[in-house]
Amino acid sequence: MDLESVSYVIDTFFAIFAMTLIIFMVPGFAMLEAGLVRTKNVSAVLMVNTMIYSVASLSFLLIGYSIAFGDFGSDSMSKWAAFLFQMAFVGKVINIMSGGVSERAKVLPLALFTIIMGAFIYPTVVNWSWGTDMLEGTFLDISMYDLAGSTVIHSTGGWALLAAILIIGARRGRYTENGGVRVIPASNIPLVTLGAFLLWIGWFGFNGGSVGSIASKESADAVALTIMNTNTAGLAGAIIVGAYMYFRYGKLDITMVLNGALGGLVAITAGPDLYNIYTPILVGAIGGVIVVFGVSFFDKLKLDDPVGALSVHLLNGIWGTLAVGIFASNGDTITLMGQLKCIILVGIFAFTVSYIVLFIINKIVPLRADNDEEMQGLDVDECGVEAYPEFKRAF
Repeated sequence: MDLESVSYVIDTFFAIFAMTLIIFMVPGFAMLEAGLVRTKNVSAVLMVNTMIYSVASLSFLLIGYSIAFGDFGSDSMSKWAAFLFQMAFVGKVINIMSGGVSERAKVLPLALFTIIMGAFIYPTVVNWSWGTDMLEGTFLDISMYDLAGSTVIHSTGGWALLAAILIIGARRGRYTENGGVRVIPASNIPLVTLGAFLLWIGWFGFNGGSVGSIASKESADAVALTIMNTNTAGLAGAIIVGAYMYFRYGKLDITMVLNGALGGLVAITAGPDLYNIYTPILVGAIGGVIVVFGVSFFDKLKLDDPVGALSVHLLNGIWGTLAVGIFASNGDTITLMGQLKCIILVGIFAFTVSYIVLFIINKIVPLRADNDEEMQGLDVDECGVEAYPEFKRAF
C-alpha cells in the first residue's frame, strides 16, 4: 500500500470516528432536555429528538448535501465518510431549536420544520460558508472563518429558535401578570448532567474532526490543539459560572454551571485551531458570563427558553465568531468586520426564512399544544407513553 493510500485510509477512519463522537450529541441533547423539562413532557422531548436525528439526516442525504457541497466527492478520504461527517452536524441545528420550545410544541410540526431546515435552510448557510459558495463574487460574499460552526450551526439554530418562540409564545404560567418569572425546576438533574457531558465529549469530534485530516504530523498536531482548546474553553465556562453563582447567590446551581460549560464550548467552536493554549480560557470564560446574563435578559423579554439555548447557542455563537476576528485577525482573510458582516447576513437569512416557514406550518398544523394538552403534559396526547407512569404528574 502506497503512502497516499495510507493517508486516505487514516483520514477516512478519522472522519468516521469524529462522526461517531458527534452522534453522541444526539443522546446528549435528549438527556439534557429530558432532565430540564417536567416529567409529564419527557417522552415528547425524547420523541422530538429521535425524529430530528432521523428526519434531518435523511433530508440532508436526499437534498441538503447537494445544495451545500454539490456532488458527493472527496480526494482525501472516502466520499461516504465525508458525507457522514457532514450529516452528523445537521440535526444539531434543529436540536438547538427543539429544546427551547419544549413543553408546549407538538411533534408533527417540528418534524415538518426539520425537513425544511435539513434540506434547505441549513444547507444554504453551509454552502455560503464551507461549500461552493453561490454568493461568491457578490457583495453578500460570506468570507468568515468558522471552523466548526459557531455561526453556521449554533447561531443558525439559535435564530430559528428565536423565530419559533416569537410564534409559539411562553409556557403557560411561566410569567406572571405583574412581570415576574415563575421558576419551573428541572425534573432530573442526573439526566441533565449526563446530557451535558455527552455533549462535551461529542464536541471533540465536532471541532477536532473539522480540521479535516489527521494523516500527517502537522495535521495531527492541529487536531490535538483543537481538541485541547475546545476542552479548555468548556472548563473555563464552567468555572467562571460556578464562581459567579457562588459569590452572587451563595449557591452552586449545577444547571447553570453546565450551561456555562456549553456556552464556552459554543464560543470556542469558530476558531479552536487558531488560538494558543491560553486564549481559550478567556473565550470560554466570557462565554460562561454571557450565558448567565443572557438567561436573565431573555426572561425579561418574556422569551421562554426552558433549556437556555438562546444564551448558550445564539449569543455564544455570535461571540465565538467575533472572537476569531478579535484574537486571530490577520488583516487579510480574517478580520473583525468580515466576521461581523457574515454574522449579520447569516442571522438575517436564518431568522427570516425560519420565521416564514414556521409561520406557514403553524397555519397548517398548529405548533403549540392547546391549554388542556399543555396542562396534562404532552406525553399523553403526543406519544401515548408516559416516561414516569408511576409518578403523579404535577400540573
